[in-house]
Amino acid sequence: MDATQRVRAMLSFVQAADRGSFAAAARTLGISAAAVGKNVAGLEGALGVRLMNRSTRSLQLTSEGQSFLLGARDAINALDAAIDGVAAQRAEPAGRVRITCSNGFGHRYLMPLVPQLMARYPALVLEVEFDDRRVDIVRDGFDLAFRGGQLEDSSLVSRQICALHTVLVAAPSYLERHGIPRRVADLSQHRAIAVRFLNGQTSPWSFKAAHGNALQAWLPDPAVLVVSDPQAAVAAAVSGLGITQAGVHHAWEHLKSGQLKVVLARQHASGGRAMALQYPHRALVAPRVRVTVEFLLQAMAHIEALQVSLEQLKAYSV
Repeated sequence: MDATQRVRAMLSFVQAADRGSFAAAARTLGISAAAVGKNVAGLEGALGVRLMNRSTRSLQLTSEGQSFLLGARDAINALDAAIDGVAAQRAEPAGRVRITCSNGFGHRYLMPLVPQLMARYPALVLEVEFDDRRVDIVRDGFDLAFRGGQLEDSSLVSRQICALHTVLVAAPSYLERHGIPRRVADLSQHRAIAVRFLNGQTSPWSFKAAHGNALQAWLPDPAVLVVSDPQAAVAAAVSGLGITQAGVHHAWEHLKSGQLKVVLARQHASGGRAMALQYPHRALVAPRVRVTVEFLLQAMAHIEALQVSLEQLKAYSV
């Protein structure tokens, strides 16, 4: 198998592994499913090992296939980087970039950067879809996704934007009327503002256990107000309706202005979540996608609300 055949076979293997079938890989590569199967079979023959088990309905990587997939991606990414480096010197990044983002984060932090991005790269055409559900980037044809939470999908490239710390907050006017909770048990005597996501589950409040590193969850139930938007929960807390758990990036401007205070800071667990830009492992990461990623990462690194440390929050606690 010569170098050209190896590259073709590796592309077929990576695409088939990422998309779960020869047919889906073929659509992406613009060749037939039979050609994808032949390329993968040729690669297995050259390596002397079976990389994936096939059935009529699915593909399952062998242990050798899983190991080879990591190396194949590294090799393809290195080739892409070399090609993109030359292409970037020859032509201005152009074309459509499809982005999916949650409503709150998208309106608050992405959209203000769009005019700057398009001024720098006027040949780009951005398509931003706001959706609080977790979409399948590859299946739905997106180039980029903003995702928050525990980021464990190894089939995607993840570039972290910031940590997503959470805090319990309440307005000074509320604390004057109802008192300041000093223990987790005190929350049962307070008015809770809860967030319920699209899956119907209410977001629990997390606290450090008395001993060890374990966490304990506390459900704000019953709550005086349940909303589906974290920003709405923060607005309700600012108005003095009760205590809510909020992402620091949602509450920061209100903490700085004195409209909100952090409560139970020592007991509350801020969480190990993060916000990241994710995009698929691809045979070619187009210049239009690469420059968009780099611009957004650099710009968001300078947004104060996204870079607040837990140490900074101590000044806003009661």
